[in-house]
Amino acid sequence: MILLELLIVSSKVTIGSFQHILPILFTIVFTAFLINYSRKNFTKLQQQKAIHYLGWFVSLTLIGFHLYRMLFDNYNFKTDLPLYLCSLMALLIPFFTRYRKYWMFEILLFWIIGGTLQAVITPDITDGFPSFDYFRYWVVHLGLLSVIFFYVFVFNMKPKLKSVFKSFLALQIYVVIMIGLNYLLDANYFYLNHKPKSASVLDYFGEWPMYIIVVQLIVVPLFLLIYLPFYLTRKN
Repeated sequence: MILLELLIVSSKVTIGSFQHILPILFTIVFTAFLINYSRKNFTKLQQQKAIHYLGWFVSLTLIGFHLYRMLFDNYNFKTDLPLYLCSLMALLIPFFTRYRKYWMFEILLFWIIGGTLQAVITPDITDGFPSFDYFRYWVVHLGLLSVIFFYVFVFNMKPKLKSVFKSFLALQIYVVIMIGLNYLLDANYFYLNHKPKSASVLDYFGEWPMYIIVVQLIVVPLFLLIYLPFYLTRKN
């Protein structure tokens, strides 16, 4: 009971806390079980259905959260639209799991691993357990990782070297679109106008606009680092 009370009264998830570590551990176990069970027991069609259902679960969780906020909370179109990269991917992930296009995989693999892992390591959650925002945050970020690893280990989809640059180019298109929307809405989507209030890796990259320049410079090396295990596996 004491532990439950501590969880409930916590208004913000801090790095390394029980509320931070528990969903990560749960997702690691869940994803490993899902991949192993699917490879051994599911037909190809069952595998496709299972990951498609998971994709919709991630997306509907996000959609439900935004509908709830619109109906019962002070929804602010300058800050609350699902235009941040992870939220946008959560909206698109059912289309990927439905059509399974390789070019989608090339883009999403690097976006999800490169972007979502940072959000997992340094969570930006205003309300802790058991708030809707808490579940939305972890279902979206950890769910995206589960989906992409399913495609890697169950469907054996692997990126190529040119996939790194395709994903980088797609990211630049997204940034340009967000710059325009931020200007029209006077917003800060993708943190292009200022850094998030919570702790993040951006805190090490200087103030605006320096942190944007630094991020742009390290994106390709980061994507190459993500690609490295696939390159070594293919080479072996």
